[in-house]
Amino acid sequence: MEKAENGSISSLDSDNSAPQGVELRHLRYFVAVAEAGTFTHAAERMYVGQPTLSQQIRRLEEFVGTPLLQRRREGVRLTEAGTVLLEESRAVLSLVDHGVSRTRQAAGLGRSRLRFVVQPYLPPTLAAEVVSRLRSAAPEVDVTWLETSLDADFSSILQRRADAALGWMSPANRALPDPLDVMDIGSFEPDVWIPARHQGAANGAIGPDELARMHIIHGPRHADPGTYDAWRSVLQTRNPSFDFVDPPFWQSLPMTLAFAATGRRPSAVLTGPCHLVGIAPQSTADAGRHEMVPVRVEGSPLTATAGLVWSTDLPRELQQVLFEIAEKIAP
Repeated sequence: MEKAENGSISSLDSDNSAPQGVELRHLRYFVAVAEAGTFTHAAERMYVGQPTLSQQIRRLEEFVGTPLLQRRREGVRLTEAGTVLLEESRAVLSLVDHGVSRTRQAAGLGRSRLRFVVQPYLPPTLAAEVVSRLRSAAPEVDVTWLETSLDADFSSILQRRADAALGWMSPANRALPDPLDVMDIGSFEPDVWIPARHQGAANGAIGPDELARMHIIHGPRHADPGTYDAWRSVLQTRNPSFDFVDPPFWQSLPMTLAFAATGRRPSAVLTGPCHLVGIAPQSTADAGRHEMVPVRVEGSPLTATAGLVWSTDLPRELQQVLFEIAEKIAP
């Protein structure tokens, strides 16, 4: 690798031909396309024309030497190489942004900045309360909101790609490594939607042994691997051959309920953690049309603990704000 005169990263081909360079804008464009799922939406997000965006992605692929995206009628999908570059691009861009922010703060310029990750598929009321409280408690802070999956070690914070996060704690690892601090803000459990004709519907609850013998739609795993694996292990202790079935529609509960209600075999739909442990689930009008009802799992064996996590490298006043927010939300 060499550094080109224009500041881009460059490489020389084996035949010593002219170097080709990749710039930060190429990485930003690539991340935008990968996250948006289509060139049209990514172009709108980046305020560039779609032809320009497509051309820049082609140049990036030429530099890397392999396709990064599978272009389909319904949108784009990452290749294996694209998945690797997406992760690395996010890390590079985050480090650059963080470095610029710290430099400006050291020079007494601008306001404090906070990169805050909100894990997908959190209970909407929980996410909304944290976001609202943070915006109210720290109006002078420029917050960059990031919606992305988190691993059990909150590596995005450890690798300085984020400063704080709201996500699910790993059941096997409540003690996080330095320099992370964490506050538990409540244990949540899922709803289980079962056919209205099932005997558990009248009782409002179903036993874990009976649940483990059912055909259960839940997931996808990549949305929250820690909780997914923990719940599967709990049910496998009741039925060693148990496994979840991926939902046909990832972000539409009514459509998944319709799919479960009209299948050849009775199916249950297990949501993600959605309400505090012990709170009775609420039915919806959409569910009634599909003759599915929500019930609790007896004994609450399927739970997940939400945590507010932050880096102890943050300024003390920001850490204090996050601590007080978690303290007010915790039941």
